[in-house]
Amino acid sequence: MPDKKKTTRRRMLGQMAGAALAVPAFISGTYPPRARAAETGGEKPSPGQERLARSPNEQIGVGIIGCGRRNGQLAIGKGGQGALPPHARIVAVADFNLKRAQEWGRNYRTKKVYQDYRELLDQKEVDVVIYATPEHWHYLPCIHACQAGKDIYGEQPLSHTIAEGRKMIEAVRRYKRIFQTGEQQRSHPATRKAVELIRNGRIGTIRSVIGYNYPSAYECEFPARPIPEWLDWDRWCGPNEVVAYHTDIYLSRVPYNREPPYYTYPAEEYAVGPGWMSFRPYSGGELPNWGCHGLSMVHWALDMDRSGPVEVWVDPAEKLETVTYREPETPARGDALCSKTIIHYRYANGVVLSLSGIDNRLGGGATFIGEKGKITIFREGYECDPPGLDEDPLPPDAIRVYESDNHMENFFECVVTRKDPIMTIESGHSVATLCHLGNIARKLGRHLKWNPEKEIFPDDEEANNYLDCEKRKGYELPGEV
Repeated sequence: MPDKKKTTRRRMLGQMAGAALAVPAFISGTYPPRARAAETGGEKPSPGQERLARSPNEQIGVGIIGCGRRNGQLAIGKGGQGALPPHARIVAVADFNLKRAQEWGRNYRTKKVYQDYRELLDQKEVDVVIYATPEHWHYLPCIHACQAGKDIYGEQPLSHTIAEGRKMIEAVRRYKRIFQTGEQQRSHPATRKAVELIRNGRIGTIRSVIGYNYPSAYECEFPARPIPEWLDWDRWCGPNEVVAYHTDIYLSRVPYNREPPYYTYPAEEYAVGPGWMSFRPYSGGELPNWGCHGLSMVHWALDMDRSGPVEVWVDPAEKLETVTYREPETPARGDALCSKTIIHYRYANGVVLSLSGIDNRLGGGATFIGEKGKITIFREGYECDPPGLDEDPLPPDAIRVYESDNHMENFFECVVTRKDPIMTIESGHSVATLCHLGNIARKLGRHLKWNPEKEIFPDDEEANNYLDCEKRKGYELPGEV
């Protein structure tokens, strides 16, 4: 029977917090990628790949980039489908926060502790990397890991901009790497069953889809606080302008749960604000952070992993007002003001997706409305209206989707077999793009046409300016990978 467990807002926020809490790797020196393309040639498998291909039971060396709570959950299996398999072990860690990296080194008994994650990528013992970092620190670790010949498990959302996502795809495919996007909900039997029911016409032709009204990001101008001696704040800001340090920017959500091995922050440093997950330019807000889970279900059920909408608009047709936090406060004001306009998408087949839902359960899914009924997917479950739509088994020739019951195990299996995992980088890019399009529509406050194949707004220079964001010198998106 489907899981119909009620999801309260507190539960949903807790799930959101578990979805991407982490701090990125510490990087020293300038940022143009090292010349690893010439070393790997983009053709030959890395020594690690050749070694892994011999036996699924052989030890796989894991490098951790970003020693935060989310990567801790992935390593030990708390807060989602994680836990490294028995034949994988952490052999190196890297983090901007040197104190936390050293703590992880002690916990996982490795002396390979780095401030610069590129030093981690140079280690031959590292076969795969797992990164869980803020959104603005996804593209460079991914590209550099590909150039170093490492396979990658990268947390969601895939990218901070549409252009970054496309360049990440180029790197993964050029260097023939295995990449799993950390959208664990696809590796759940109940949601997989719901998707197959929808794909096989159990509710008839889909007319519309209702998703959750996720808030976009807001601004912050906090007063300066002393920069902790163990943190390189300049590098944490990465491609963005360096601003005054504040705990409410540095932490993903605050207060930050103190649970070994994820803590390093004394209680007096706690604040009450939303954290970088809600602030531009480090994040796109809850639309990509939480929305990538629910909207992943939408694109999976609509078979849109290699495509996307052709139109996007907001209602009412007005620009989202600028909301700025100057002192720590709860997310309530920012979330309310940054979700006032409702985002709508139209696909080429006529289906309209509207992010107008207020049921918290839709944060992890959506309601699919067909001519014969409705199916609502939520976190690790679904329900049918009318009841019983799922009782008759699907026929032998039914459409079946990729089967995975554990996201991390699926990734490590594919590291050995060299087959694509359930949530490929293209799938992650499709979902992240949907989120970015919604943020752009809210920013401009008008109707936009979108070409999902060319990934441009036809004849709309203003909108195309938002395909990427300005980056500091040394952190630019490379022209070639």
